[in-house]
Amino acid sequence: MNANQHTMSNLFAQLGLPADQAAIDSFIAAHRPLDSDIALYRAPFWSAAQRAFLKEEIIEDADWAGVIDELNGRLS
Repeated sequence: MNANQHTMSNLFAQLGLPADQAAIDSFIAAHRPLDSDIALYRAPFWSAAQRAFLKEEIIEDADWAGVIDELNGRLS
């Protein structure tokens, strides 16, 4: 796994969301705190496609898993 190739900005772009730092910070502020009983990919603010991507990457511990974990931490 090469998590260094993926940044938070890249993740947001992959999810089809605005990917500049201000937009990322705004998204996180608007959606935190995420209930600790809810897996990140099950959060109600994702589209079906976003949810599927996040779930697959986390379950498979794929390349995006590191930055997804970082997002999860920032939403906690």
